[in-house]
Amino acid sequence: MVSITFDLSDTQFQKLQDLATVHGIPLEVLLKASLEEWLDQKGEFVDAANHVLTKNAELYQRLA
Repeated sequence: MVSITFDLSDTQFQKLQDLATVHGIPLEVLLKASLEEWLDQKGEFVDAANHVLTKNAELYQRLA
């Protein structure tokens, strides 16, 4: 497993800590779940964009 360290402002850290507290989970769990969700959504967008580009490749060639 890889670890990453980065800087947050005190305000950013407090907002994350407050959010984790509201949900009753450790900050690390909140961050990991948020990152996994973001990565999944990013992958879905790329898949959809590739599908559209592939499907309409001939049309794009004619319009170019």
